Amino acid sequence: MIDLYYWTTPNGHKITMFLEEAQLPYEIHPVNIGKGEQFKPEFLAIAPNNRIPAIVDRAPKDGGAAISIFESGAILLYLAEKTGKFIGSDFRKRVATLEWLFWQMGGLGPMAGQTHHFRNYAPEKIPYAIDRYVNETNRLYGVMNKRLASHEFLADDYSIADMAAYPWIVPYQAQGQNLDDFPHLKRWFEAIKARPATIAAYAKAKDVNPTPPPAFDAEARKHLFGKTAANTA
Repeated sequence: MIDLYYWTTPNGHKITMFLEEAQLPYEIHPVNIGKGEQFKPEFLAIAPNNRIPAIVDRAPKDGGAAISIFESGAILLYLAEKTGKFIGSDFRKRVATLEWLFWQMGGLGPMAGQTHHFRNYAPEKIPYAIDRYVNETNRLYGVMNKRLASHEFLADDYSIADMAAYPWIVPYQAQGQNLDDFPHLKRWFEAIKARPATIAAYAKAKDVNPTPPPAFDAEARKHLFGKTAANTA
């Protein structure tokens, strides 16, 4: 059994997508980040960076004691290695999978996240910041589009790289992007959207958080945007 500490964000969706694809038994433990639940001591014990997702695997591959993992990319890699699935069927595909997984973790996720913040959530609209991150997100969409012009998925076979990237493309409109400008990316996006496991994963999100607020209230902003080392201890 996998205990999944989760909220309905792109990084959270990555893990439910994998668990549904691999048909691993799991139990969701909601962590409402808008209410500051990510700072509870019991969550910090398994996720010291106070970010979702995190998991506890009570049946690890080595047969030992339960193990906890934080960081969505590390979780995807752990689960792929545990199951032998979605990590590439040979050496070169595995290398490509890891390339594109790390590309998402270091590029697409952070840049799209900053686009969301400055374009949609920042109380002060700073044109330079908005242009900087919208344009960089657009560049990264272009990188994916070029790759997908000659590959069905990012590493040929459907993999954890695709699961990592897809949830960050779902809110493309909030990032100021138009999928029609990226036909190969759009083809990939629609194919993943139609997968039964993707449908099931996003249905779980609606069960956990059926009416997400259109904007963060004062309490959520305090927890999400106002933290420093001094006030997270």
